[in-house]
Amino acid sequence: QVQLVESGGGLVQAGGSLRLSCEASTLTFSRYSMGWFRQAPGKEREFVAAISWSSGDTSYADSVKGRFTISRDNAGSTVYLQMNSLKTEDTAVYYCAATTSPVVTIWGYRYNYWGQGTQITVSS
Repeated sequence: QVQLVESGGGLVQAGGSLRLSCEASTLTFSRYSMGWFRQAPGKEREFVAAISWSSGDTSYADSVKGRFTISRDNAGSTVYLQMNSLKTEDTAVYYCAATTSPVVTIWGYRYNYWGQGTQITVSS
């Protein structure tokens, strides 16, 4: 069982930046591909970004490409999501997730473990 704990959420003005962190409770973090998803009120959960464990390949949703950056620190068992140029439409609960798949995975159903989520609110 892997536990994921997100942190770094909060309230920020449009155009601002935030960095989310997700720490995993596993000694084999380097063998998990990681993803970030988000869910806005009244909307379905959507993919944001992912990074593979095997090659470090990354993938981004078109809506965040060029503004968000996913990275990982295997020694610290942590995945990050740097969010710049935030927009009001980025407001959502953000979840990190882990999968044993060795490749970048954008589909939520392929993730085995999920964090509890952290709220991001972007004000205009």
